Amino acid sequence: MSSWFWWIIIGIAAGWIAGLVMKGSGYGLLGDLIIGAIGGWIGGYVFGLLKIPSSGIWGALITAVIGAILLIAVVRAIRGGRR
Repeated sequence: MSSWFWWIIIGIAAGWIAGLVMKGSGYGLLGDLIIGAIGGWIGGYVFGLLKIPSSGIWGALITAVIGAILLIAVVRAIRGGRR
């Protein structure tokens, strides 16, 4: 149960931070969680390809934020705008 709690907290924080970096505000609690969770997967994949280690809560947060920023950038490129 504890790991789910941290997964949710890190996902929300990562989505919120990525939202701030990419547009100036978050996407709401559920949106931030979804963006952060998908971003964590994307960041983990990219970090794995680049052989960049990340461990612990701070490493997971940084990985998820970078992945979420990449996700937002790709979605905007496909949709052709901001949000």
